Amino acid sequence: ARACAPLRIADFQEVLGEPTVALTKLRELCFSGIPFDGGLRCLCWKILLNYLPLEKALWSSLLKKQRDLYSQFLKEMIIQPGIAKANLGVSREDVTLEDHPLNPNPDSRWNTYFKDNEVLLQIDKDVRRLYPDMAFFQRPTDYPCLLILDPQNEFETLRRRVEQTTLKSQTVARNRSGVTNVSSPLKTTPSSLSEYEVLPNGCEAHWEVVERILFIYAKLNPGIAYVQGMNEIVGPLYYTFATDPNSEWKEHAEADTFFCFTNLMAEIRDNFIKSLDDSQCGITYKMEKVYSTLKEKDVELYLKLQEQNIKPQFFAFRWLTLLLSQEFLLPDVIRIWDSLFADDKRFDFLLLVCCAMLTLIRDQLLEGDFTLNMRLLQDYPISDVHLILKKAKELQDSK
Repeated sequence: ARACAPLRIADFQEVLGEPTVALTKLRELCFSGIPFDGGLRCLCWKILLNYLPLEKALWSSLLKKQRDLYSQFLKEMIIQPGIAKANLGVSREDVTLEDHPLNPNPDSRWNTYFKDNEVLLQIDKDVRRLYPDMAFFQRPTDYPCLLILDPQNEFETLRRRVEQTTLKSQTVARNRSGVTNVSSPLKTTPSSLSEYEVLPNGCEAHWEVVERILFIYAKLNPGIAYVQGMNEIVGPLYYTFATDPNSEWKEHAEADTFFCFTNLMAEIRDNFIKSLDDSQCGITYKMEKVYSTLKEKDVELYLKLQEQNIKPQFFAFRWLTLLLSQEFLLPDVIRIWDSLFADDKRFDFLLLVCCAMLTLIRDQLLEGDFTLNMRLLQDYPISDVHLILKKAKELQDSK
C-alpha cells in the first residue's frame, strides 16, 4: 500500500486539479480510501457532502459567504442572548420591560433562553464525553472563536451558561427538616464540570467548538433540535477538518464543519426523528433491510438470528443511526466514512457494511447462544475495517 500511495495521491490531485471536478471519478477514488496527505480528505469530504460545488472557480466566494453567514449565526444566537443576559436586570429601565424571567408569554426572550438551556445541558453532557480515549477533544484549539472570547465582552459564553445553570440546579439542596442548604459550590462541583479541567480564559477546548456547532444547529432546526448521538456524527467531521495540514482550511474548521454536518444531517436526519421510525425513510425500514439483505447473502445465519429472536434494533439501530462511529476507533470510522460519503446511492453501502460485519463473525454467531451473540453484536470484535470494507464490496459486486 505504501508503494502505491504517491500514485494514489497523484490520481486525486489530477481529478481535483481540473477546473470542474469529475464527480464520478472522485467518488471512485474516495470509495477506496482517501490519503491524509495534503488535506485531500478534507477537500474531498467537502465536495462529497455538497458543501463545495464542482466548479473550482466558485470555491473562494462560496467559502467566504458561508463563513460570514456562520459568524452571523454566532452573533445572533450566542452573542446577542449573552449580551441581553448581561444587561437585563442591571439598569433600572430594564425592570419595566415587558420581558422578565417570569413572563409566561411563550415568545418571551427569557422563555426561549430557559428552553435553550435545557438543550444546551444535554449537548454539554454529550460533547464532554466525545472519544474519551483520545486527548484531542480536551486540548485547546489553535483557533479559539475571538468573536466570543473577546475580553472586552461582558456577555456569557456557552461554557459560562452551562456552569451557571448547572450550579443553580446542584447547589440548592433541601435537607430532611426542610431547611434549604446552599452547599459551597467549591466543595461540591457538579460531576459534569469536574470531569475535565476547564481551560483558562481565552482558550477553548475542541469539545467546546463542537458544542457551539450543535447548539447553533439545534437553534436553526427547531423541528429536530438536538438528539443524543448527533455529537457522534459531528465529532469525526470536526476532527478531520481541525487536523487539516493546511492551516488556511484548519482555521475555518468550525464553520466548515457546521455546514457539512448540516448537509449530512439533511440526508440522515430521518433516522433521528422518532415519529418517522416506521415510515419508509425511517430507521426501522433500514434495520429490516439489513436483515433482508443478510437473508439473501447468508440464509443460515439469518435463520439463526431469527431463531434466537435477535432483532436488528438490538444492534443495527446504533450502527445505522451513528454511521458506525461508536463501533470503531476514530481513524477507522473516518476510513469507513470515505466509502460511505463516496456512495452515490447515499448510504446503501452502509447496509452492506453491516451485513459484512455479521458474515465475518458468522461462525461465532452460529455457535453462540443469545447472551453471547448479543455481547458480540454490541461490542463488535473485528477491528480490521479494511477486511470489513473488502467483504462489503464483495457483497455489493455479487448482487
